[in-house]
Amino acid sequence: MDALQPVSGTALYIAIVVKVLAVFGGVLLVVAYTTLAERRVSAWIQDRTGPNRVGPFGLLQPIADGLKNILKEETLPAKSAKLFFLLGPMLAVFPAFITFAVIPFAAPMPTRWGVVDMIVADVPVGILYILAITSLGVYGLVLGGWSSNNKYALLGGMRASAQMVSYEVALGLSVVAVLVLAGNVTLTEVVAQQQQLHFWFAFPLSLAFIVFMASAFAETNRLPFDMPEAESELVAGYHTEYSGMKYAMFPMAEYANMTTSAALMATLFFGGWDLPGSWDNAFWYHGQLISGFAADGSVMLAHPALWKTLLTFAGFALKTVFFLVVYIWVRWTLPRFRYDQVMALGWKVLLPTALGYVMLIAAATLVLDQLGVRWGFTYGFALTVLSGLATAAFLVFVDRGHTIFGAAATGGQRDIVRRGAPTPSHVGD
Repeated sequence: MDALQPVSGTALYIAIVVKVLAVFGGVLLVVAYTTLAERRVSAWIQDRTGPNRVGPFGLLQPIADGLKNILKEETLPAKSAKLFFLLGPMLAVFPAFITFAVIPFAAPMPTRWGVVDMIVADVPVGILYILAITSLGVYGLVLGGWSSNNKYALLGGMRASAQMVSYEVALGLSVVAVLVLAGNVTLTEVVAQQQQLHFWFAFPLSLAFIVFMASAFAETNRLPFDMPEAESELVAGYHTEYSGMKYAMFPMAEYANMTTSAALMATLFFGGWDLPGSWDNAFWYHGQLISGFAADGSVMLAHPALWKTLLTFAGFALKTVFFLVVYIWVRWTLPRFRYDQVMALGWKVLLPTALGYVMLIAAATLVLDQLGVRWGFTYGFALTVLSGLATAAFLVFVDRGHTIFGAAATGGQRDIVRRGAPTPSHVGD
């Protein structure tokens, strides 16, 4: 069989099984050790040690925590809705793990049986699949809070649903900007378009990236958006009545969602497994694995290699880990928002910003197409300049004189006005 043809037949089914087991096991491993990273990074930020007793450098701590949860007593409140109480953690954790199936994580790998795509399921509706499946996770939180027959848990579940509705629209609109440039909802095509543009979408779509990242924090219920838990207000929120492995499934779902969101940020805005340069470019075009197009429009065949697959997987993993560290860093740096601030940010800031930005990018692409600008560096550079101006305007608007221009100066001016004295701009009048 031609090595540059996609794998087929029995080898295809074997490759699918291997990829499913590898991806599922890998996500489980990342979830387990992200909990350790969370505790070690938070300890470093707070100038303490963190877990370091179980295994070298505390590396066996996640295994000890898992055994503790398995052996811990399972509680079932007497007046809970028992079926839904058991169903809640399952509905939370299952969507979190299956969404990773449509994310490409390395360059295609050549084998003696054909080329194996490094993605579990390259479905033609990849982004829509992720948006649909991740939206189901909130049902587990709502059911867990409602079925516990606990007022604090119920409030946590209601907050989770309200927060999801408030930020899902802005997140979806930020993804629409990506689709406008990529022209396809398949994540492998999104990676390929970034390779051909010679720009990762984080540059020509910088404002969409900011909106997506803020919405992703809210969708995963991470600080400063942890309103469904809010220990100081709701005891523990929607999982107040849970213990043992049923409780553990909620944090597992949270960390799995974090991993998926981090991988999505890397894929949609930072090229996915693509690394700088064109040496790793590879995507399917009419049944051929090509690296791009020549100046005359002819295709240039790709040259897949095992070392390219391993190197691009390492690049994808580093990008994903970087965003996981950002998740952890923000949690232990920023305080929790008030509930009204969370709602105002979602509905009054991110939603109109995302909608206006989609219109701006659509108009810009139309103008560039009318001017005959070809897809490539010039196209990406023009959009990068436009998005940079839009991002700067957005940051100045959101800042409202607190950081960029300094809160102390503006606060002093307000104090002067409040006392009835002339402001500095009127001193000479």
